[in-house]
Amino acid sequence: MKLLSLFFIFLFTLNCSINKVSNTHGFRLIENKYNKVILNKSNKNDVRKLIGPPSSISKFQDIWFYIEREKTNQSIFKIGKKKISSNNIILIEFNKLGIVSNKKLLNLNDLNDIDIEEAKTRKKFSQDNRLYNILSTLREKINAPTRRNRSGGP
Repeated sequence: MKLLSLFFIFLFTLNCSINKVSNTHGFRLIENKYNKVILNKSNKNDVRKLIGPPSSISKFQDIWFYIEREKTNQSIFKIGKKKISSNNIILIEFNKLGIVSNKKLLNLNDLNDIDIEEAKTRKKFSQDNRLYNILSTLREKINAPTRRNRSGGP
Protein backbone atom coordinates (compact mmCIF):
# COMPACT_ATOMS: atom_id res chain seq x y z
CA MET A 1 0.00 0.00 0.00
CA LYS A 2 2.83 2.41 0.86
CA LEU A 3 4.54 1.60 -2.40
CA LEU A 4 1.36 2.39 -4.33
CA SER A 5 0.89 5.74 -2.54
CA LEU A 6 4.53 6.68 -3.17
CA PHE A 7 4.06 5.82 -6.84
CA PHE A 8 1.04 8.16 -7.10
CA ILE A 9 2.91 10.95 -5.33
CA PHE A 10 5.82 10.48 -7.75
CA LEU A 11 3.48 10.68 -10.75
CA PHE A 12 1.78 13.77 -9.34
CA THR A 13 5.07 15.63 -8.84
CA LEU A 14 6.32 14.52 -12.25
CA ASN A 15 3.15 15.86 -13.86
CA CYS A 16 3.51 19.18 -12.07
CA SER A 17 7.09 19.61 -13.22
CA ILE A 18 6.30 18.83 -16.87
CA ASN A 19 3.45 21.32 -17.26
CA LYS A 20 4.96 24.69 -16.42
CA VAL A 21 2.47 27.34 -15.39
CA SER A 22 2.92 30.63 -17.21
CA ASN A 23 1.31 33.99 -16.54
CA THR A 24 1.12 36.54 -19.34
CA HIS A 25 0.70 40.21 -18.54
CA GLY A 26 -0.08 42.82 -21.17
CA PHE A 27 -0.68 41.97 -24.81
CA ARG A 28 -0.34 38.45 -26.21
CA LEU A 29 1.72 37.58 -29.30
CA ILE A 30 2.78 41.15 -30.02
CA GLU A 31 5.64 39.96 -32.24
CA ASN A 32 3.13 38.84 -34.86
CA LYS A 33 1.23 42.11 -34.60
CA TYR A 34 4.47 44.08 -34.83
CA ASN A 35 5.15 42.65 -38.29
CA LYS A 36 1.74 43.85 -39.54
CA VAL A 37 2.50 47.50 -38.74
CA ILE A 38 3.86 49.11 -41.94
CA LEU A 39 6.27 52.06 -41.82
CA ASN A 40 5.11 55.29 -43.51
CA LYS A 41 1.74 53.68 -44.30
CA SER A 42 -0.06 52.64 -41.09
CA ASN A 43 -1.62 55.36 -38.99
CA LYS A 44 -2.81 55.56 -35.37
CA ASN A 45 -6.22 54.10 -36.19
CA ASP A 46 -4.64 51.15 -38.02
CA VAL A 47 -2.32 50.44 -35.09
CA ARG A 48 -5.21 50.68 -32.63
CA LYS A 49 -7.21 48.16 -34.73
CA LEU A 50 -4.27 45.76 -35.09
CA ILE A 51 -2.90 45.75 -31.57
CA GLY A 52 -5.35 47.70 -29.42
CA PRO A 53 -4.91 50.68 -27.10
CA PRO A 54 -1.29 51.21 -26.02
CA SER A 55 0.00 50.22 -22.59
CA SER A 56 1.58 53.67 -22.26
CA ILE A 57 1.94 56.86 -24.31
CA SER A 58 4.97 59.14 -24.12
CA LYS A 59 4.30 62.67 -22.89
CA PHE A 60 7.29 64.17 -24.70
CA GLN A 61 7.12 62.58 -28.16
CA ASP A 62 4.32 60.82 -30.00
CA ILE A 63 5.43 57.28 -29.11
CA TRP A 64 3.16 54.40 -28.12
CA PHE A 65 4.40 51.49 -26.00
CA TYR A 66 2.99 47.95 -26.03
CA ILE A 67 4.21 45.54 -23.37
CA GLU A 68 4.07 41.74 -23.11
CA ARG A 69 5.61 39.89 -20.16
CA GLU A 70 5.43 36.17 -19.52
CA LYS A 71 6.51 34.56 -16.25
CA THR A 72 6.86 30.82 -15.71
CA ASN A 73 7.57 28.71 -12.65
CA GLN A 74 11.24 27.82 -12.39
CA SER A 75 10.99 24.27 -11.05
CA ILE A 76 9.10 22.15 -8.60
CA PHE A 77 11.79 22.70 -5.97
CA LYS A 78 11.48 26.49 -6.17
CA ILE A 79 7.78 26.73 -5.42
CA GLY A 80 6.40 30.21 -5.96
CA LYS A 81 9.54 31.56 -7.62
CA LYS A 82 8.88 32.71 -11.15
CA LYS A 83 11.28 33.51 -13.95
CA ILE A 84 10.63 36.00 -16.74
CA SER A 85 10.63 33.88 -19.88
CA SER A 86 9.72 36.62 -22.36
CA ASN A 87 9.54 40.37 -22.09
CA ASN A 88 8.67 42.11 -25.35
CA ILE A 89 8.10 45.82 -25.79
CA ILE A 90 7.01 47.53 -29.01
CA LEU A 91 7.83 51.20 -29.53
CA ILE A 92 5.84 52.85 -32.30
CA GLU A 93 6.68 56.45 -33.15
CA PHE A 94 4.29 58.65 -35.13
CA ASN A 95 5.00 61.79 -37.13
CA LYS A 96 2.90 64.99 -36.95
CA LEU A 97 0.32 63.53 -39.34
CA GLY A 98 -0.20 60.42 -37.18
CA ILE A 99 1.58 58.02 -39.55
CA VAL A 100 4.09 55.46 -38.27
CA SER A 101 7.56 56.92 -38.75
CA ASN A 102 9.56 54.39 -36.73
CA LYS A 103 8.94 51.09 -34.96
CA LYS A 104 11.14 49.00 -32.73
CA LEU A 105 10.75 45.65 -31.00
CA LEU A 106 12.72 45.11 -27.78
CA ASN A 107 13.00 41.65 -26.27
CA LEU A 108 14.43 40.35 -23.01
CA ASN A 109 18.02 40.42 -24.31
CA ASP A 110 17.74 44.07 -25.39
CA LEU A 111 16.50 45.14 -21.99
CA ASN A 112 19.53 43.70 -20.20
CA ASP A 113 21.84 46.15 -22.01
CA ILE A 114 20.67 49.22 -20.06
CA ASP A 115 23.48 51.18 -18.41
CA ILE A 116 22.76 52.66 -15.00
CA GLU A 117 24.03 56.14 -14.26
CA GLU A 118 26.17 56.34 -11.14
CA ALA A 119 25.96 60.12 -10.64
CA LYS A 120 24.30 61.28 -7.43
CA THR A 121 22.24 64.39 -6.94
CA ARG A 122 22.83 66.66 -3.99
CA LYS A 123 20.14 68.34 -1.98
CA LYS A 124 20.16 72.11 -1.92
CA PHE A 125 19.11 72.35 1.72
CA SER A 126 21.74 71.66 4.35
CA GLN A 127 21.13 71.14 8.05
CA ASP A 128 24.09 73.14 9.27
CA ASN A 129 22.89 76.63 8.46
CA ARG A 130 21.75 79.28 10.95
CA LEU A 131 18.05 79.27 9.99
CA TYR A 132 17.79 75.52 10.47
CA ASN A 133 19.36 75.80 13.93
CA ILE A 134 16.92 78.52 15.00
CA LEU A 135 13.88 76.63 13.72
CA SER A 136 14.96 73.34 15.29
CA THR A 137 15.45 75.08 18.66
CA LEU A 138 11.96 76.55 18.43
CA ARG A 139 10.53 73.15 17.51
CA GLU A 140 12.20 71.55 20.52
CA LYS A 141 10.75 74.20 22.83
CA ILE A 142 7.26 73.77 21.40
CA ASN A 143 7.36 69.98 21.63
CA ALA A 144 8.90 69.91 25.13
CA PRO A 145 6.47 68.94 27.90
CA THR A 146 5.36 71.86 30.02
CA ARG A 147 6.68 71.88 33.55
CA ARG A 148 4.02 72.69 36.08
CA ASN A 149 4.58 73.35 39.69
CA ARG A 150 2.59 70.65 41.49
CA SER A 151 2.97 72.20 44.89
CA GLY A 152 0.09 74.55 44.16
CA GLY A 153 2.01 77.74 44.67
CA PRO A 154 2.70 80.50 42.10
